[in-house]
Amino acid sequence: MARDKAALASPPGDRRRQRLLDAAVTTFIRFGFRKTSMEEVARAADVSRQALYLHYATKEALFGAAVRHALETGLEAASAKLGDPSLSLEEKLAGAFDAWVGRFVGIVGSDVGDLEEASDVVVGPLIAEHEERFVEAVAKAIRASGLPRAYRAAGIGAKQLAETLSATARGLKHKARSRAEFGERFGVAVRALCMPLVERR
Repeated sequence: MARDKAALASPPGDRRRQRLLDAAVTTFIRFGFRKTSMEEVARAADVSRQALYLHYATKEALFGAAVRHALETGLEAASAKLGDPSLSLEEKLAGAFDAWVGRFVGIVGSDVGDLEEASDVVVGPLIAEHEERFVEAVAKAIRASGLPRAYRAAGIGAKQLAETLSATARGLKHKARSRAEFGERFGVAVRALCMPLVERR
């Protein structure tokens, strides 16, 4: 609700920029960096090409802004789930990974390598840095739940559990055909991980 109020209160220029970046993220993910044109992004955002160029002078500048936007909004949504006291750990983890990974499942085009290459050149280590921040946030939520006590005898800590979930999510991202399928399959991993909490009740 607070987010809705903030969105209504934000200046029209900010909302326009967000719409542009949302459209850019989707278009780049679907077609890759090389095959995406400024005209296609403008069409997806329902603005003129001239209006798009007023915000971003080059495709590289637009791509960099789109990647930052995707990372920041994803991390914000995931952190909101992880910090929600009304949710169980299982619900927190499922919601966070859906926000961080699941939202792109089913729309990624065939040229993933092109996107990775462009990201390395345009934004450098930014993706890896946000991934690390996400894993740390997941580890913090796991730690707060008391779940690591169940894995202490095996020498497995909260960070390792978070990293294992992250690796599982990355693998499923490439195998699942839809966001719903990703959620269902990843939910099995989360349920298995959280089983000691259920058994303690």
